[in-house]
Amino acid sequence: MGPRFYAPVKRILDSLFAAVLLLLLSPLMAIVAVAVLIAQGRPVFFVQTRPGRGGKPFRLYKFRTMDSQTGMLPSQTEADRLTRVGRFLRKSSLDELPQLWNVVRGDMSLVGPRPLLTQYLSHYDSRQATRHSVRPGLTGFAQVNGRNALTWVERLELDAQYVETYSFTRDVGILLKSLVVVFLGRGVNPEGSEMMKPFRGSSPTTIAELD
Repeated sequence: MGPRFYAPVKRILDSLFAAVLLLLLSPLMAIVAVAVLIAQGRPVFFVQTRPGRGGKPFRLYKFRTMDSQTGMLPSQTEADRLTRVGRFLRKSSLDELPQLWNVVRGDMSLVGPRPLLTQYLSHYDSRQATRHSVRPGLTGFAQVNGRNALTWVERLELDAQYVETYSFTRDVGILLKSLVVVFLGRGVNPEGSEMMKPFRGSSPTTIAELD
């Protein structure tokens, strides 16, 4: 079943499976929320506007992994704001669990190109921009083929390839492989850094996402 016929089925399956996962994982999410509250205080959730299908903005939800910017010294970096709990949540991808609600709402899909920052929209070339012809995903083709260790060029090319070839069997394969990638903790951080550099255009030397 190719993209043309699979697209409406994909939306139905996304909604059903995300709702079931939200129900099953609600005890775990409650534990994570309490851990974030104790370690970092309020708010528990990080909320940010990201571009979805067709570039339409939506509010993305994650568990917060950083301390507030208030009181930061000029010499401190984003990495300095990561808490011990936050590092664990990122490595285990538990910080992404609230996005199941985005999937239920129809903002996102279980599988698709990851939703990046709004300011990156003007930086994509025509091929890279095709990533917005589908709903962004909780996981994606790039995430199981290097994740944040990829260069921007590599990552966005994998997103374009997914848009051209996505299918039910490919999505199932990506979901299963995602479980392995998360369990092994592969590609969480780019090489030699704890935080990702921002995308500034299609340069062979730029690397993954500021997330």
